[in-house]
Amino acid sequence: MLNLVSLLGIAGLCAVAWLGSEDRRRIPWGLMFWGIGIQLVLGFFIFRFPGTREVVVWLSNVLNGLIDASEEGARFLFGPILAPDLTAAVGPKDAGRWIARALTPAFRAVPGDRLGANNLGMGYIFAFRALPQVVFFAAIFSLLYNLNLIQPVVRLFARFFRSVMNISGAESLAGAANIFVGIESAIAIKPFLERMTRSELCAILASSFGSIASTVLGLYAGYLRVTFPAIAGHLMSASVLTIPAAFVMAKLLVPETDEPETLGKVPEMEEEADQKGPMDALILGALDGMKMAVGIAASLIAILGLVALLDLIFNNLAGTPGIVGNIFSVITLDNITGAIFLPLTFLTGVSLDWNELWMSSVLIGQRLLKTAIPPYIALADLSSQGAISARAMVIVSYVLCGFAHIPSVGIFVGGLSGLIPSRSKDISSITWKALWAGTLATLMTGCIAGVWFYEGTAVLGR
Repeated sequence: MLNLVSLLGIAGLCAVAWLGSEDRRRIPWGLMFWGIGIQLVLGFFIFRFPGTREVVVWLSNVLNGLIDASEEGARFLFGPILAPDLTAAVGPKDAGRWIARALTPAFRAVPGDRLGANNLGMGYIFAFRALPQVVFFAAIFSLLYNLNLIQPVVRLFARFFRSVMNISGAESLAGAANIFVGIESAIAIKPFLERMTRSELCAILASSFGSIASTVLGLYAGYLRVTFPAIAGHLMSASVLTIPAAFVMAKLLVPETDEPETLGKVPEMEEEADQKGPMDALILGALDGMKMAVGIAASLIAILGLVALLDLIFNNLAGTPGIVGNIFSVITLDNITGAIFLPLTFLTGVSLDWNELWMSSVLIGQRLLKTAIPPYIALADLSSQGAISARAMVIVSYVLCGFAHIPSVGIFVGGLSGLIPSRSKDISSITWKALWAGTLATLMTGCIAGVWFYEGTAVLGR
């Protein structure tokens, strides 16, 4: 029953996008058919076909190994107290339980805890275990790019997207690059950006909003890997699935009215004029990762502080006697965004149980303002407590896998406008449509997971 809801939800999300279209008479039926078809076929292989399902688990193990390796550098830098070896301290099984417990907001280490009283719960986990993963993954992928191991994969995906969905080569190349990087993908098509159509620019931004950069994959995976060991492979799968979904939603919202310059061909990727050595690439990638980690930390301090301030205002209004107090007793930003996303969350087929549907909608809604990090932490908490089903955990983790949130608007729009200042007005005019397209694309990815999900431990990788 829920699998059917997820299948019908794909059509429902397309209808929602069509309602906001700039030209409802132009419906890209061919692109919709092939874009959704690609996702359904890939979803079948990810969730139902034994061979590729095992590949997802293998990929998760590889990425989990990279996450573990990243902790060695953190342990050397911060020492065994701030970054202890949990496996050695309490054993492999207890280490997972300790991390899950430490991710809960109410956790405080107490005297007698085998890891000592200096560990401070969620903040400790994030600052000294999660952020170093961003630095390490940025360095690794910079090295792989320097060794020309990423580019062939990007070109393969680009040719596939272009030939099947009949989109421009520049769009497909930028979308394929988004599987591995963020707005930096636009650099690969820099010579063509100036002459791109509005629809192409919207599609590029939508694919950036809808997918995640590999540099933060380890950050997201680290929260759920205790109860969802295959999460890293599924997050990578979600990034691939979201690209065709982003193209579908972007072309529905901003239909193509002109003929793109690169229609029918995939341009060559732009290479840096000053090619650096592998060690230079590793170090520069780490420095870029450090900037990203600092940016993530600064954004969370500012955003979560602002959200807390607004909730404080609501709480004070809730203390007002009479009707005003009754109304604001249930109004918080989480409840507001949860209510907004409730119909869309239902379309993913996450659950028919009201409590679980509401919890899932609140988590998905949180991303709009808070980024995906707090919802992933909350999802890990619910999962460790057994308060959410495996189906809901998988679908919500797929939906959250993206940069479709307001804090990323400045980064993506500023980055793209910096490359083509003359088109900044066009970029500004499609920004919110692109964000909406990226949001709907991640929800469609959740639908794909819901269509093929079945109750079985093989999906979770344990």
